[in-house]
Amino acid sequence: MMIDPILPDPQDPRLSRAVAGVDETGQSRSISVIEERPLTIYLNSQEIVTAMTIGDHPQYLALGFLLNQGMLKDTDQVTGIDYDEELEVAVVRTATATDVEAKLEKKTRTSGCAVGTVFGDMMAGLEGLTLPDTPVHTSSFYDLSYQINHTPSLYMETGAIHGTALCQGRDILAYMEDVGRHNAVDKIAGWMHLNGIPAADKVLYTTGRLTSEMVIKTSLMGIPTLISRSGFTAWGVDIARQVGLTLIGRMRGRKFTCLSGQHRLVFDQDLSQVPDEDKKLRRKGAAHD
Repeated sequence: MMIDPILPDPQDPRLSRAVAGVDETGQSRSISVIEERPLTIYLNSQEIVTAMTIGDHPQYLALGFLLNQGMLKDTDQVTGIDYDEELEVAVVRTATATDVEAKLEKKTRTSGCAVGTVFGDMMAGLEGLTLPDTPVHTSSFYDLSYQINHTPSLYMETGAIHGTALCQGRDILAYMEDVGRHNAVDKIAGWMHLNGIPAADKVLYTTGRLTSEMVIKTSLMGIPTLISRSGFTAWGVDIARQVGLTLIGRMRGRKFTCLSGQHRLVFDQDLSQVPDEDKKLRRKGAAHD
């Protein structure tokens, strides 16, 4: 089944607005800033969490969050996802009650660059996890990096945002952005689940740091390779090695560093044919570190 790719829409008027101010010389200036709004996620009748988000793809975000937190299992039948824009509420409904609703307490998830809300079920889900040994060609990394860096995006318009792309070979299937990198990943997880997208031959590319949460979410989604322009955290590397995730960071210009899962790499790129990265993209990468 062919699925049209989802790409950022920087012209969506709901996602940013112009704000007036002054620059370093005292001159009047107007810039575009990203919107930030709450989304309260329910699992059936149970309130789960309030996430701060830019407000696009709320159904994907709600479903992906529950999946990545281990609150929904593969055996849980999702019967619908209701979104009320006025109330800023998304309700994921299942055919029968899940086994986590009764024991959950309300938690608040921030929009900052920290880990966010991590439930114990996430770590428990890594026990016995085996990721597919799908080879990945390094030549595809450079194609994807170029495409992602040159795709019109909210980041290019406003800054203050992270992006994550689901890729297959040299193709981008879904590119999501949000104020927290964890939100962007959750949106992709929800999109994959609703469209029946298999994970075994996919690569996840993110602009943000390779933290423990990013590694855990990618692994639980069944995606064997995670790439970032940014750097690593030690715990993120430890978990990636535990589950055998291919973890690649500092992907800029010709360079990258792989700290886990090197066995999947097929080094087929002639590095002399890779152009230098321009200074604008270097600054873009630095802003996401």
